[in-house]
This record gives sequence, C-alpha cells and structure tokens, in this order.
Amino acid sequence: MPQETGTIFRREWRSNMRQLTPGKMRGLERCTTAGGALCVLALDHRNNLRKSLAPSDPGSIGYREMVDFKLEVVAALAPQASAVLLDPEVGAAQGIASGALPAVTGLLVAVDATGYSGEKYSRQSSLLEGWSVAKAKRMGADAVKLLVYYHPDTGPAGKIEDLVRRTAAECATQDILFVVEPLSYSPDPDRSRLASDRKSDVVIRTAERLTMEGVDILKAEFPLDPVEVPDEEAWFETCRELSSASPVPWVLLSAGVSFETYLRQVAVACAAGASGIAAGRAVWAESASLQGTERTAFIQGTASHRMRRLTSLCDALARPVRELLAPVEPEEGWYLDY
Repeated sequence: MPQETGTIFRREWRSNMRQLTPGKMRGLERCTTAGGALCVLALDHRNNLRKSLAPSDPGSIGYREMVDFKLEVVAALAPQASAVLLDPEVGAAQGIASGALPAVTGLLVAVDATGYSGEKYSRQSSLLEGWSVAKAKRMGADAVKLLVYYHPDTGPAGKIEDLVRRTAAECATQDILFVVEPLSYSPDPDRSRLASDRKSDVVIRTAERLTMEGVDILKAEFPLDPVEVPDEEAWFETCRELSSASPVPWVLLSAGVSFETYLRQVAVACAAGASGIAAGRAVWAESASLQGTERTAFIQGTASHRMRRLTSLCDALARPVRELLAPVEPEEGWYLDY
C-alpha cells in the first residue's frame, strides 16, 4: 500500500513524522482521548488469565468462564478507557455482541497466538491459526496488535523481524493501524530474567529494530527493573532513551506489576515521552481471584477507579500521538487507486 499510495498522497511535509493513510488515521482517532493520549484497557490475556482464574488447575477454565469474566471487566472499565485490547478467541466479537464494548470506545484486536514455542531462552512467536489482519479489519477493529517474544541477539530474532514486517505489510493492505508488542526474555538458560541494565539495552534496541515502516504504535515494557533500580531519576532517563529510540508513539504495558508501582511508572514514562498506556493486570488482576458479588464490587469500584485515574494521568502528561503521527494529504483523485 505505501507503494500504491505514494503518488496520490503528498508525503513531503513533516518528513520526520510517520504518515498515516485514512483508515489508519481514523483508527488512531477512535483509540485516543481528545487530548491525543492512548489509554488502552488490555484484556487480550488467554493462558495467563486461565492461571489467574484457577491457579491450581488452569485447564479447568472453559470458554464460558473466560468470556463472562472479560465481559464483566469490559462493561465496567471500557467507559474509563479510550480503547480496549481484546483477543478474537474469547473477547472481541463477544464484547461487540453483548454490548459490553461501547460504540464510542476504540477496539484493538490481537492477531498473535498465545504463548510461545521453542526453548524459553530462544522463543518463537506466531500468528493465531485461523485468524488474520483481514478478519480483524472486517469485524470492525480499529487496530491490530501483534505480540512477539524478542531478543535482538538470539537466533529467532530474524524470523521475528520478518513476522513483524509481514504483518505490517498486511496492515498496510487493509489500511488498519498496527501495534507491535515485543516482550524481552533472557537468552541465558541459567537466568530466568534479564538483569536491569541488560533489559534496558534490549528494550531500547528492540524499539529501534521493530518500529520498522508500517508499525504505527509500540507497546513497550518498562525499560528497567523497578525493584533492582528504584531511583525514579534513572527511570526517567531510561524512558527518555526509549522515546528517542522509537520513531512512533509508545505506550507502557503493565506486565503484572502492582497498581501503585504501575502508576509511578506511567507518570515517569509519560513525562519522558510516552504517549499513554496499555493497562492490564495492574488494573483488574485481583478480581480474577474473587467470585460473585465480591468480584463485581471490585471491578465496578477499585478497578474502575484505577482505570479512570490512569486515563486522567495520561491526559495530563502523555505526549500526544500527533506529535509523531500525521495524516497523509490526499490529492485530487486519490480514491481511484486506493
């Protein structure tokens, strides 16, 4: 699509900005607040959610239990968010059909298969079988999200880059916004996690490599270990490096940290150039271990308040997406080859 539209859209202005075609621009507008922040409720969890709902027996959690939990969270929290990220298996179409997802709220839909294959120190990522960018577009999604496990120095890195590149090309063909979510890991079989300095290096280099042409938004990890490095000034400097490394807006995922920790991370990240959040378990995690009226009370009370607080914070501090993304300017007759 970039090749096809290059002659009918003028791209010369704001050459330092990524240019979005009409479908991508409309998707972006539907997913952001009036102030230009991305405040996404993330609920595309599948295997992790089963573990949260039944830690001792995740396999006992069936389709209906997953759907019911997601619908209850979406119905209560979506009005406090600018967009919701859901999966096609037990979330996206169900949220539309039930009415839990408000019509005015943006919809991001995952295209990745849950989990990874291969060794834990050499992880492979893939698309969800039977699903596609085209299907997400057809169902009315405003954006597509692809999660990949990635370390720039491991053997699968090239294949992951190709996967991102192919998905970006398909998103260009379908003219739908593309969000990439890289998750780092340790390539050392004897280490379960990256040390903080190594994580910073990997997250920043990943931002440089995976924000290739056609990638519109980066959903990024906090670029260091907040326990190992508790100094918020160090947080700010590292987040600023991440902002410099990414040519597209980036949003901070929550990675299962506590809400209070995430709130601090969000404030620092947005002050350092992040454009918002994709908040998951930090907002709603405790509700998964509750039942009945206790779950409902937590979701409608504490979790809803958390999402509202995060959105207000991003509206106040986040870098507006239009500082990095701008619409292409259509010339006369642009639609003929669209």
